[in-house]
Amino acid sequence: MITLYGVGEGFGLPEISPYVTKTEVQLKMAGLAYRKLRGQREDSPKGQLPYIDAGGQRIADSTFIRGYLERSFGLDLDAGLDARGRAQAWAIERMVENHLSWVAAHAVWLDADNFAKGPAHFFDDAPEGVREALRRDVQQRVRETVLVTGVGRHSEPEIVALGLRSLAALSAMLGDSRYLMGDRPCGADATVFGLLAYILTPFFESELRRQAEGFANLTAYVDRMMAEFYPEFAWTPAAAEPAFAA
Repeated sequence: MITLYGVGEGFGLPEISPYVTKTEVQLKMAGLAYRKLRGQREDSPKGQLPYIDAGGQRIADSTFIRGYLERSFGLDLDAGLDARGRAQAWAIERMVENHLSWVAAHAVWLDADNFAKGPAHFFDDAPEGVREALRRDVQQRVRETVLVTGVGRHSEPEIVALGLRSLAALSAMLGDSRYLMGDRPCGADATVFGLLAYILTPFFESELRRQAEGFANLTAYVDRMMAEFYPEFAWTPAAAEPAFAA
């Protein structure tokens, strides 16, 4: 039995971390049996979530977990895609994880109201004497990381504009298709769905979310994916407006 270690339900999502969502959806796509437990980063081989335990072997990082699953179980989550399609799927994943995810992190972790409403509660069980210091420390580390990525060097309107460009690219790639690359899901769908759901959850208020809600095909895509892979979860769909021009 595979054990998936994640963050858990919260923020209006069945799983708080988009990266854990990615791995969980890929496990579901593959039809592999697994159980899910709340994990601690210090127990992970790379100090991050998700990680899995498969017969005593621990593998961390969603991308390397996917590689392990495909090798170990003879899977191909991109089956049906030609070389060009596989290249496009990989490029989409990199845009989402290495760019759009940091715009989303900025909107949640570095906005005072959103941080207080959400991530600050990760430290509610810490001793009262150090609780606020831990919150300040993690927020500063996120701020430094977002700065290193380049996203944090820009003004708020510029950051939103960068996010909007990536959202427009995803919308154009998806078009009228059910999934990113056509009529069947591929590995990148798990990545894109995880982050779009994180952006679109009504739990947080942000300009990035308002912009995302303007892409009717993206909001419908998240609703479909949520119904397909988390049918037991009471997802609150976003109300889509006419799509923004790319």
